[in-house]
Amino acid sequence: MIKKVFFTAFLTIGIFSCSKDNTTNTPPQDIDNSIPITFGMEQPVIIEGYSSDLMEPFLSRDGSILFFNNLNQDIVNTDLHWALKNDETTFDYQGIIEGINTMELEAVASMDLNNTFYYVYTGEYFETLEALYSGTFDSGSVLNGSSVQGVSRNELGWLNFDAEISANGNTLYFVDGRFEQTSYPLEADLAIANKTEDSFIRDMNSEALLQSINTEHLEYAPALSQNELELYFTRLTLPLGDDPQAKIYLSQRSSKEEPFGTPQIITEITGFVEAATLNPEDDGIYYHKKENNVFSLYYLKKE
Repeated sequence: MIKKVFFTAFLTIGIFSCSKDNTTNTPPQDIDNSIPITFGMEQPVIIEGYSSDLMEPFLSRDGSILFFNNLNQDIVNTDLHWALKNDETTFDYQGIIEGINTMELEAVASMDLNNTFYYVYTGEYFETLEALYSGTFDSGSVLNGSSVQGVSRNELGWLNFDAEISANGNTLYFVDGRFEQTSYPLEADLAIANKTEDSFIRDMNSEALLQSINTEHLEYAPALSQNELELYFTRLTLPLGDDPQAKIYLSQRSSKEEPFGTPQIITEITGFVEAATLNPEDDGIYYHKKENNVFSLYYLKKE
């Protein structure tokens, strides 16, 4: 999920001043409002007509369309694709999404119930310091794509490389990532913003709502249940070393006004995995897994 291509772009401008605050992260306070959830066995998912890397899946809220991107490294052109659902583990590939794909990176799709489509685009980052964009999805195309206002920190090196919009379109869960001359961000935490007319405003309670989730490690790839009471996310443990470990976690809460509870790691998932997305019933998730240097799609259902 973490975009190595961003690192390549940053190298072209040399070292820049976005040093970390000289404060120590306070360990999150445990909030015990979670019910342990168990899952079944992992199931591989087939995309008929598509055979390349598949990353950053997002299933539309009605469950009919799968959005994803191909490999998000600078050795390829990363574009957004779509497929139509046949059943839980089979989709039919429809092609590249029209209207937004360029020679720059487009990735990390999400969409609300009104077909407002959100994605990451890095082609104008150094001019605008913006990376989150939105438009309207219609029959395989995204119309009127433009940057999402009110989310960027407007600081060089800080980049919103992940996001998911809530089902009702009112709340954006996204990632603040800080990049320098490293192949992964030095920091990555989740944050929340609320929609107001044509822009977003960062939620003043975002830090408190996510205090059990954000740590000194890298948290990214938020995925929401329809009622926003379950939040799946990926955590990549630091230091990375030679064998990075990315795992998917689940955090719960009883109401949208409450903080998310202490996360549980989904132990039924094995290997290097990232980027969950929920089915319409909120009782199953899709995610990508790295196997033999290829990223593939898997499905896991609650028991």
